[in-house]
Amino acid sequence: MARVAFLVDEMFEDSEFRVPYDRVRSAGHEAVLVGLAAGKELVGKRGKETIRTERAAEDVSEDDFDAVVIPGGYSPDHVRTSTAAVGLVRNAFNQGKPVAAICHAGWVLAEADIADGRTLTSWPSIKTDLLNAGARWVDREVVEDGNLITSRKPDDLPAFCDALLGQLERGAPARAEPATAPEGTAQEPAPGRAA
Repeated sequence: MARVAFLVDEMFEDSEFRVPYDRVRSAGHEAVLVGLAAGKELVGKRGKETIRTERAAEDVSEDDFDAVVIPGGYSPDHVRTSTAAVGLVRNAFNQGKPVAAICHAGWVLAEADIADGRTLTSWPSIKTDLLNAGARWVDREVVEDGNLITSRKPDDLPAFCDALLGQLERGAPARAEPATAPEGTAQEPAPGRAA
């Protein structure tokens, strides 16, 4: 059984939290709600979900978890302002643990300085942010670049969850190579960034 941190704050995208959370639990893993403060009540962006954080990011470490999931919505904009939350993501990534980010959660990857040189996807409006962070951006339902898992939107949740559960069971796949991106979808790094 794996222990998975769900890193959330206010205005998370309801389904991008609920679907992976339920899939992780139904697969027999433990899901832990980690926020900027413990015991904080959070309401989803669409008002369908109300949850309460169990642990504060500053009170946990990457050693406490086997993976980190970051739902989208406006939550990632709050999460990326927390040094402890960003450090949790960076350190989990550096230990080779799955880090799964959907929609606007790519902001947290950029803040953690782990997007550089990686092939990622996201909600289209943060594409430029990821390119400026040195990522290669592609328009796909799910991208696995080593232990980084990214998806674009709620419609991608089945593939996103399958990738996360696959990594929990089998480990991370090999790094994605830019040449494997479908023609016309890979984006060049922003000017001044190394390729």
